Amino acid sequence: MFTARYRSILAGILAILTVFVVSCSSPTATKPPTYTTAQIEQIHKYVPKITDLRDRMGALPSLLKNRDWVNVQTFIHGPLGSLRQDMAYLSQNLLPKEQSAARQAAKDIFVHLEALDKAAQESNYEVAVENFGEAMKDFNAFLQAIPQV
Repeated sequence: MFTARYRSILAGILAILTVFVVSCSSPTATKPPTYTTAQIEQIHKYVPKITDLRDRMGALPSLLKNRDWVNVQTFIHGPLGSLRQDMAYLSQNLLPKEQSAARQAAKDIFVHLEALDKAAQESNYEVAVENFGEAMKDFNAFLQAIPQV
């Protein structure tokens, strides 16, 4: 009986000692995630291509206004054909926080570009203009998600 009582007292003392030691320890400082040199190089490689394509999308409003559906589709499948791949490569090199926002914006861009393509097939001016505007908003959101490194 004495040994059972001795064990419970010893266990209590060890528990108190453990709590004391753990509470007195200092937390380890963690460095916030930063970009590596390779990531920065990749970002600098793709950003000019993507911003150039965004600037070239400025040709679409006149094509839409003239209802030049063939050239609208040609533009979407031609110059913008590599856009999805370039955005995916760039997104892979971002930090996790920026990566999720960039991926979502890229996904939204292509939803609207696909709808624009379909509207061009159907010669639907209103839907085409609406999806062009939404695609440009999403494109700007994508570029905002990319940090200036």
